[in-house]
Amino acid sequence: MPLTPLTSRPSFEENPKFAKAAHNLSTLLVAIEKKNIPESVEFQINEIMAGVNNFPGPDPELLKQIKSAQVAILKLLENDLGIVAKNHYQLQWFALGMTAFGVPLGVVFGASLGNMAFIGIGLPIGMAIGIAVGTSKDKETESKGKQLDWSAK
Repeated sequence: MPLTPLTSRPSFEENPKFAKAAHNLSTLLVAIEKKNIPESVEFQINEIMAGVNNFPGPDPELLKQIKSAQVAILKLLENDLGIVAKNHYQLQWFALGMTAFGVPLGVVFGASLGNMAFIGIGLPIGMAIGIAVGTSKDKETESKGKQLDWSAK
């Protein structure tokens, strides 16, 4: 069963925001078609796309619908099949590294140096740790064949 493509509308060509969102969703569908996914997941994706293609609301609401459909499709793939986009874990661990490692390390530096102005030193250290962990998880996912050849632009 092929995936339902995004139906083109005149507002996609007039507004750059719509063009970008439509391009991202269309390229996501193309990347998904390259993977061998079960028919049940294809059916769910087609239901999401039917909701977008048949959306009767105004353009600003359509833009929200397109973005939420993209997020819903990515979550569906991640939860059901373990398939993620490129750099998914790197972006996820970037934020986790800053909060889970960077802030505590900054507090340790600030407390040990007796000046809490040094709390910001921990953030780049946590950022580097997070990027390293995320990159390794992305490479592991790619080696298992569970990575989409797609990233939002």
